This record gives sequence, structure tokens and C-alpha cells, in this order.
Amino acid sequence: MKTYELLAIIKPTMDQEEVDKVIEKIEETVKSYNGNVVSTDRMGRKRLAFEVASFRDGFFVAQKVQIPADKVVDFKRMLKLNDNVIRTMFVEASKVSA
Repeated sequence: MKTYELLAIIKPTMDQEEVDKVIEKIEETVKSYNGNVVSTDRMGRKRLAFEVASFRDGFFVAQKVQIPADKVVDFKRMLKLNDNVIRTMFVEASKVSA
């Protein structure tokens, strides 16, 4: 299983409880694909450099997840279908040598 980094921007019109539910749904989806969430960093509400889906700011969440390679396409599709997530960046975590 490879480790991936996910940066998701959630709609700013949601309150904290709704944002937590969106994050929980992402984590449940990872677990349903026989993966696990290594870490979750709630970065908070930040201003965007440019307008995305008519929003000027959003709630940023960075997660490290481990997912089987054959489930990555399904996971990306699930993120796109989630109406509360306005933008994502999903990349394989690179191994850094000391």
C-alpha cells in the first residue's frame, strides 16, 4: 500500500460540525477501500489565491492516507462527486532521505 497526501478545500459556507462530518466521510471512505488515515491536519479557513467555484476562501484539510493502488481512481472519483469539496490535490507522498 502506498502513502498519498490529500489536500482538500471544503466550502466556506459550512459550520465546524458540517466540516467535521465531511472529513469523517473522507476517512470512512478510505477505510472502506481497506486503507487507513495516517494523519489529519485541519489547517483552518484560508483565503484562496483566486476564485474557485465562486468562493474566495475555504476550509483547508491536509491528510496522509494509505490506499491500495487499485482503489485510487475510485477514491478520486468519490472526492469529485462530493459537493462540499470544492478542490482537491491528491499526490503520492515522496520518500525523502535524510
